[in-house]
Formats: sequence, structure tokens, C-alpha cells
Amino acid sequence: MGSEGNKMNDGTSYQPSEPTLCANGCGFFGSPAMMNLCSKCYNDFQMEEQQKAAAKVALEKLVTSQKKADDAFHVGSPESYGTASEQVERQEEAASAPAAVVKSNRCFCCNKKVGVMGFTCRCGSTFCGLHRYPEKHDCTFDFKGQGRDAIAKANPVVKGDKIQRF
Repeated sequence: MGSEGNKMNDGTSYQPSEPTLCANGCGFFGSPAMMNLCSKCYNDFQMEEQQKAAAKVALEKLVTSQKKADDAFHVGSPESYGTASEQVERQEEAASAPAAVVKSNRCFCCNKKVGVMGFTCRCGSTFCGLHRYPEKHDCTFDFKGQGRDAIAKANPVVKGDKIQRF
């Protein structure tokens, strides 16, 4: 009776097969669940697929943003009209403007060289160790206003619906 049960199970259960080598030929054994690849080759395959997908998404995003920029440039204000040389000059001027901002390496108050140890305040200036605190350099930044805004964003006002009375 025990042998009959084994015969029935043998017909319905998974038959073990010979182990197959990795499809990449690395010498390790692969499994059918991982497309006959070993675990290392399968992980490499998955990483490559993810990189291809990410590159495709980035390329599509770049193409759509360039289309939007081109449409805005061609349809935009009267400034966008003109000769090609004028348009190129405007683009060069716009590209060179952000490069003009250079971080100062001197204290804004006492003009002392600070080097790498300079402290940049929220008001945008660089200060030495003595003038790094807002009270010491008469900072113009509104710390209270920023705090109020942060609290307002973190805790939105919740109003309940009015109850209708009979």
C-alpha cells in the first residue's frame, strides 16, 4: 500500500532533472526560474535591464523638456524673434550670468581671510568665527518669518464640516 502511494506521487510530482550549466557559460549551475542563469549572472542581467529602463526614461524626459523649451522659444515673446546671431548672443549671455557668482573667502564684517573655515549665513554672506552668529553681524535674514512659514506648511489648518441642525 505504501508503494502504491509512491507511484501516484511519482506521476504528479516534479521530476528532478540534471542540473544545467549557466547560459552565459560561467561554469556555475543555472536554474530554470532564473532563465537558466546562475545567481550572479541573473543579478547582472537584472541590473543591466534596470539601467536600460532608467536611461530610456531619462532620454524621454530630456526630449520632452527640449520640445517644450523649443516651443516656448519659438512661440514666446517678441524678444525671441530676430536674427540667428542675436539669438545666439542672448543664449551666451544667459549661460555666462550664473558663472559670475563667486564665493567670497573673506569675512563680510571685518574683511578677515576665512579660507575653508568660513561660515555662510542664511543672508548669503560669509563670516569669520567671531561674526558667524546673526547677532554679531546684524543679519538681515528674517528667521522668525521662515519659522512661521515652516510651521504653517507642517501643520495645515483642518476645518471640520458644519453640522446641520434640525
